[in-house]
Parts: sequence; C-alpha cells; structure tokens
Amino acid sequence: MSSSCDAILKALKECLLNSDCVQKQGHLPSDCLKQHSNELPEQCQLLRKSTFECKRNMLDMRTRFRGNTVGMDAEKLRQQKTAAPPAES
Repeated sequence: MSSSCDAILKALKECLLNSDCVQKQGHLPSDCLKQHSNELPEQCQLLRKSTFECKRNMLDMRTRFRGNTVGMDAEKLRQQKTAAPPAES
C-alpha cells in the first residue's frame, strides 16, 4: 500500500482501539469494522470512509497522475498536530 494512506490508516486504528466497541464490548477491531460499524463513533466512521476513498483513488488513473489528495490532506493534518506548540497555562 502506498504511504499516502498511512496517516489515515493509523488514525483509523487508533480510533477503533479507543472506541466502546473494542474497549467495553470486547470485540476485535476487525469485527467492529465489519459487523458493528453502525455502533462506531462518527469520527471512526468518517475515517473508515476516508480510508476507502484513499484506497480507491490509488486505483484511479486520474488521481494517480495528479496525486492522492485524500492521503495528502491527512498527512498535512498529522504534521500540523505534531508541529503545534504546546499551550501555556
């Protein structure tokens, strides 16, 4: 898989591991995605859709030529989060 989708995949994994489906109900993250997707928080559902779009764009010749913008946007957001200075009290 391309590195352009890595940031989205990492965010989806983190979201799934912190969801009630995994934490409280004891399901596997893969089971939550396949069978309990309607029980996931909205953020996880949006990340799931973004992951799908990123993977689909990797196969589309137009976006392969122009670059995968879905994955690039996620990478920019991740870089902004890590580069942001800590808030002072």
